[in-house]
Amino acid sequence: MRNRVFTDLRACAIYAGVKIYFFKFLPALLIVALDQITKAAVMGRIETGHIMVAPFFNLVLVWNKGISFGLFNAHSDFGPYLLIALSLVISVFFAVWLLRADNRPLYISISITIGGAIGNVIDRLRFGAVVDFLDFHAFGWHWPAFNIADSAICVGIAFVVLDGLFFEPRRRG
Repeated sequence: MRNRVFTDLRACAIYAGVKIYFFKFLPALLIVALDQITKAAVMGRIETGHIMVAPFFNLVLVWNKGISFGLFNAHSDFGPYLLIALSLVISVFFAVWLLRADNRPLYISISITIGGAIGNVIDRLRFGAVVDFLDFHAFGWHWPAFNIADSAICVGIAFVVLDGLFFEPRRRG
């Protein structure tokens, strides 16, 4: 009887742990899904040119072989593989951090960052480049085209930094 109780408690603890891990990674899964769905929708509608959505916003189809926002857009054969490897290593680091994070805003920020990185890795594996399609512009100036994954990375990192600067000291002190 005693062993059965221990086994049942252990099974509950394992289930609870898996449930917590699932919820910590849920924002990443949602970002990956939203990113891939929006990229597929844009690729299905735009081959060349752009669609004007608003006076300051277009939908375009840009193949980015660099990193976020077209930075380091080099045309080398090994570039995509290097960026895939780097993205996966950083994602593993963030996943370990995510599993150790104990407050919701921090783990949501880390999780959406992972989701953005994985969304772009999927593109690099499928196409050798990342699909960018959001083009904001004003007064003749264009921000480099980007996608949902890029946005998730930037927002996630911004909140991680804000958490570290303003909220972590409060939790410790």
